[in-house]
Amino acid sequence: MMRETICRFLKLGVISIIAMIQCIVGGPVRAESAEIRSMSLTGSVNPGSAAWFLRELDEANRKGDTLLLVELDTPGGLVASLRQMVQGVMASRVPVVVYVAPSGAQAASAGALLLLSAHVAAMAPGTETGAAHPVDISGGGGEKGSVMGKKIENDLAAFARSLAQKRGRNPVWAERAVRESIASSASEALAAGVIDTVAANRKALLAFLDGRRVETAAGDVTIHTKNVPVKEVSPTFGEKVMMTIADPNIAYFLLLLGLAGLWFELSTPGAVFPGVAGVIALVLGAWAMQLLSVNGTGLLLILLAILFFGLEIFVVSSGVLAIAGLVALFIGSVMVFNQPEIGMVIDWWVFLPLFLSFSATVLLLVFVVLRSTRRKVISGMEGLVGETGTVERAIGDGKSGKVFVHGELWDATANGSIPAGSRVTITGIDGMKLMVKQNSREA
Repeated sequence: MMRETICRFLKLGVISIIAMIQCIVGGPVRAESAEIRSMSLTGSVNPGSAAWFLRELDEANRKGDTLLLVELDTPGGLVASLRQMVQGVMASRVPVVVYVAPSGAQAASAGALLLLSAHVAAMAPGTETGAAHPVDISGGGGEKGSVMGKKIENDLAAFARSLAQKRGRNPVWAERAVRESIASSASEALAAGVIDTVAANRKALLAFLDGRRVETAAGDVTIHTKNVPVKEVSPTFGEKVMMTIADPNIAYFLLLLGLAGLWFELSTPGAVFPGVAGVIALVLGAWAMQLLSVNGTGLLLILLAILFFGLEIFVVSSGVLAIAGLVALFIGSVMVFNQPEIGMVIDWWVFLPLFLSFSATVLLLVFVVLRSTRRKVISGMEGLVGETGTVERAIGDGKSGKVFVHGELWDATANGSIPAGSRVTITGIDGMKLMVKQNSREA
């Protein structure tokens, strides 16, 4: 009996010592070492912004930060990138707070769904959210009534509804934001149960968050923000570049700019700058397209267009190959980013001006090249054909004479005799001799 009691005391002592060591060394992050990680997410939702968001979210979870605060201002973006961000939020042990700010900012389209997924959703006065209906460059895939359009709409509506239900927000509003493109101001969103608070500034938001309990992947967590420092984070240089060019509209612009620069350089060698700029733009455009999900057939048509443009420079087709290249480029451009189910589309207002400008440039260069090839040669011996000169030494029948033309004396022959002082026209060149005929008015 005594032996059992001693064993119990020993076990209790060991457990107590282990618990003390864990509290001192390996326990939870202490309040004084915890931080609020804050990032400002502006611009479109794309692979670049998603990569930055997920990296900061992973870092917040690794360091045990108090929360990740995302100040959001976005017109929307790619559904594929949005889904990656939402999955990260759902798997996070650290609370994610999405705050639409400053005044005048928006969380539209994909931004509205990211706001719905947050553990705490907040907006500043004078901001708005909603309008999440998918769009499509082709004018058919995203239109109501089409099979593909309804499929995409239903999928995104179910996604929005499930996010709202998960966070205890208004699923009806979430679905209408997708199906009917409704949008709400900050006060309207609060009244509709879409967000948790309207905060005039960050200080007011942090005061609201202090003591608030949310459900994360690690279970219920109570947020403490009082006297907790805020750490501002910024994207890396690579992430900034990705956020800038990882957009279908930017990628398409770089692609056309690169093609125009290279084609101009090859058509008129020696300009240098258009070729250098074209190569840089083409490389950046190719990298952007690698980041994005593109349609294979559309990409092949664009490559075929590049081949046609290249052949036009070296093959005399009178512009036929250039026109074929423009047709292939138009169809390929419509198809390459035409994936509305993941938000991969080009805005018509971006596509048409860019394509028409590029087409005008190509056709102008073709016209200039054709015009130059048909122009009379004015240099070298060939440039003498058709010119007129004066016979300095008579040309006998079958005998050479001398003709003065372009400030030089040339040996010349003719069919028949031509006396000195006559005006003649050069009809051809035989080796180093000119073939001439006497002007009719002097014959």
